[in-house]
Amino acid sequence: MSRYLVTGGAGYIGSVVASRLLAAGHRVTVLDDLATGLSEAVPEGADFVRGGVAQAAALLDTGYAGVLHFAASSQVAESVGDPEKYWRNNVAGSLELITTMRRAGVRTLVFSSTAAVYGEPEQVPIVEDARTAPTSPYGATKLAVDHLITGEAAAHGLAAVSLRYFNVAGAHGGHGERHDPESHLIPLILQVALGQRPHIDVHGDDYPTRDGTCVRDYIHVADLAEAHLLALDAARPGEHLICNLGNGEGFTVREVIDSVRRVTGRTIPERVRPRRPGDPAVLVASAARAHDRLGWRPTRTDLDSIVADAWAFAQGATA
Repeated sequence: MSRYLVTGGAGYIGSVVASRLLAAGHRVTVLDDLATGLSEAVPEGADFVRGGVAQAAALLDTGYAGVLHFAASSQVAESVGDPEKYWRNNVAGSLELITTMRRAGVRTLVFSSTAAVYGEPEQVPIVEDARTAPTSPYGATKLAVDHLITGEAAAHGLAAVSLRYFNVAGAHGGHGERHDPESHLIPLILQVALGQRPHIDVHGDDYPTRDGTCVRDYIHVADLAEAHLLALDAARPGEHLICNLGNGEGFTVREVIDSVRRVTGRTIPERVRPRRPGDPAVLVASAARAHDRLGWRPTRTDLDSIVADAWAFAQGATA
């Protein structure tokens, strides 16, 4: 049994990973300032400290086997209007955390990265060696932290894995998406099903795809969490391993809407809107490296099953 610090562990993904670590027999300390996380999302059995990454200095010592770092600002649109917040929280905060880890002798890090580092892809499926050209400050700050980690591994022997997520969805063990404001497609459509919004906006229906709407790669949050536990085992001193996490196939916006209609049995009105600047037609991951280096393979790849888990959580959250 090992002890891990989970920054941002009161958020959607962090809480699922923390619960999986506990289920595997590990001890977990969740560090979260609750700026976007929820105290009720902290899994039972985890120690909870309310605070930002600056508080890690008072927690970390050699009794910790590693850190899983989820704490970040993550709204693309907000990052465009307030880039300073994103450079301060995501980059300066991560630098402070990594420096604290070195001083405390904690030498293993799993970092929550993103497909937003790739920007407009030149080819799909996207591999980790693809050109990185983020189109938002959010993506740029995540890429900057990846570069920071690479340097730390080379200079000081950090064992690190960055996991670049594509579209995370679903729910697991009572943990699901509750963002405010909500920006992710599946929970937005579920809000229509629940009568909380009148329609779902489809941003562009003239893309060069099978039905004219954007294609995205959806991964179940429980599969994503499993990759983090495997990453802890795969981390090697002096190496910064970067892996994409996705299903390797994509679904169009309209296919996702149709899935919600099937699962919920509800009418989902659509409203076609203009394209959003910077929205690529297709974003699909190659997860071959995660398969090879982590031994990871997603098992919850059926879209209707992903939506059904998210729907069950959404109904419970509004009950």
